[in-house]
Amino acid sequence: MPEVENSDPHRSVLRDEVVRAIEPKPEQIIVDATLGYGGHTEALLESCDSIRVVGLDHDSEAIRLARQRLDRYADRVMFVKSNFTELNNVLAELGFESVDGVVADLGVSSMQFDEADRGFSFRFDAPLDMRMDRESEASTASDLLAELTEEEIANIIYLYGEERMSRRIARRIVESREAGNPVIATKQLADLVERAVGRKPKDKIHPATRTFQALRIAVNRELEILGPFVTDAINILTTDARLAVITFHSLEDRIVKHTMQKLSGKCTCPPRQPVCTCGAVRKVEILTRKPILPSDREIEVNPRSRSAKLRVCKKLAV
Repeated sequence: MPEVENSDPHRSVLRDEVVRAIEPKPEQIIVDATLGYGGHTEALLESCDSIRVVGLDHDSEAIRLARQRLDRYADRVMFVKSNFTELNNVLAELGFESVDGVVADLGVSSMQFDEADRGFSFRFDAPLDMRMDRESEASTASDLLAELTEEEIANIIYLYGEERMSRRIARRIVESREAGNPVIATKQLADLVERAVGRKPKDKIHPATRTFQALRIAVNRELEILGPFVTDAINILTTDARLAVITFHSLEDRIVKHTMQKLSGKCTCPPRQPVCTCGAVRKVEILTRKPILPSDREIEVNPRSRSAKLRVCKKLAV
């Protein structure tokens, strides 16, 4: 997601649309797989006074703030520090065999961008970290730039950032580290990218934006884990329950769209292949043939919502 300034970090994107998509009913169990600061969970709890929400997040600070925000609903929220890849394990440990809805907002909050020491933003000069879970032992962005080959770095920037100048940027990164100056800070990387690709006065977006996005995605394996999460979420739903996923860039949206299509029974085999081998089985009904987009008013009030897309599907009896 592009960097956005002056957005309310507590404002959830497509808040009302998510509640309508999930259609919470009394006594249901809903999972907010990306709790963040609790905006979508708050909206769900407000909509029905007897539902309960399981909120997952791998950011300890986000959970702390969400606890404060949702204090008045403390008896109806279960907070779990975990990545949504652990959805099945988390629910099993809580004793739930199935749930009545799952929500996932894949955006990075403005507050996370505004925490200088997280390394997400080139607006601050900080260590190049980018881990969503700073307590994990996962490689940081600077670790990747120190360890990967020039080709591997270029591939990450091209595939995850859709950056046409990826090879030139990767070459500069490797040249810098070979000269004894490894790229370890946000401003250092931003300046390097700008020198590599140039910047025109009319450019509204900093030339390093796509490179930073690509590294964040790689560090947190955001695209790698997305398809399996959608499948796991569908499998854990009760019949007629909904999955609602908000994405913020085309790569995420494409994975969510294609995974839902496959789970709706759409065959992905080559057109002339005589026998289906893709394994498509109709488990869901897609409720959003086209994604739900934020209104002009929401974009005006909350600029970070401008690239959001909400896709929704319903679990079928199988």
